[in-house]
Amino acid sequence: MKSYLISENRDSFLGMQLAGIEGTYLKSKDDIEAAFKEALKNKDIGIIFITEKAYMMMEETVIEVKKKYFAPLITVIPDRYGYQRSEGMITRYIKESVGL
Repeated sequence: MKSYLISENRDSFLGMQLAGIEGTYLKSKDDIEAAFKEALKNKDIGIIFITEKAYMMMEETVIEVKKKYFAPLITVIPDRYGYQRSEGMITRYIKESVGL
């Protein structure tokens, strides 16, 4: 199984390439959605990494795919500046669980 990256951030794209992960660097929402749909068709891809900004451009599409399909694993990663939202979902979940 291969991993694949969809990124709107050039630095994240180059860093993942150096780690041996194939992917694509795109800027427009339409191009990012098209690349995502093509990656879903490739049965050799087991994990799709999506940078947070690219994910936010097509959030509804990704959520629908996650609900319908077991594979591939779709993971949202931060770019080199960290997460753009105020806090990550896991951090928020832990805070709510602990009561903070």
